[in-house]
Amino acid sequence: MAEESYALDLEELKHLQTISKRPRVLTLISNEIRNLEKLSKDVAPAPTPAPSSQVPPASIAPKVQTKPALIYTTLGSFSWDQDSDKLKIYVSLEGVDETNIESEFKPWSFDVKFHNVEGKNYRCAIPKLNKQIVPEKCKLVVKPKRVIIMLAKASTGNWLDLYYKEDKLKPNLDKEKDPMAGIMDLMKNMYEDGDEDMKRTIAKAWTDARSGKTADPLKSFN
Repeated sequence: MAEESYALDLEELKHLQTISKRPRVLTLISNEIRNLEKLSKDVAPAPTPAPSSQVPPASIAPKVQTKPALIYTTLGSFSWDQDSDKLKIYVSLEGVDETNIESEFKPWSFDVKFHNVEGKNYRCAIPKLNKQIVPEKCKLVVKPKRVIIMLAKASTGNWLDLYYKEDKLKPNLDKEKDPMAGIMDLMKNMYEDGDEDMKRTIAKAWTDARSGKTADPLKSFN
């Protein structure tokens, strides 16, 4: 490096200066020493600044506020009536604000949420209706002490129930090879859903079939 070369030259020139006797030679050596010292200063590296002891502030990620999950009280008790075109569900609930209602109507279900009713949240929903409805025609009517959920029927006619139920009278396809098994299942369903007279009649038919009085239990209904 140039800095090291200048240092060696200066050292040698200073040594020559100590042993020279002639004035002209001493003058030349002195001038050269001054020139080299100047050049040494010019090429000297700039001092490296001391590392700062100040620790840069750590970046703080903004806190994301998560809303707590809402807790709902299920409204499972309500009354209802109907006409040929629509069905009305009456929910007894006071202090409902229309702006705090969230409703969702689908062809086979509905879900209505009532928020902040005297500090509580309520929910009225049926996951699968007995028959189809028209979602865009359904609406809510808020009264002082109750809310009416109005469901528009997709087809006219009376509903026997709000909730979907499988047809118990539909024969089981897995038992088509055994007609008697299908008949016994049919009688069992009729017994469960029937009135007292029907239950007595089916019980008698069952007893006659088991005792051998009749091979076909349905003949006891004739």
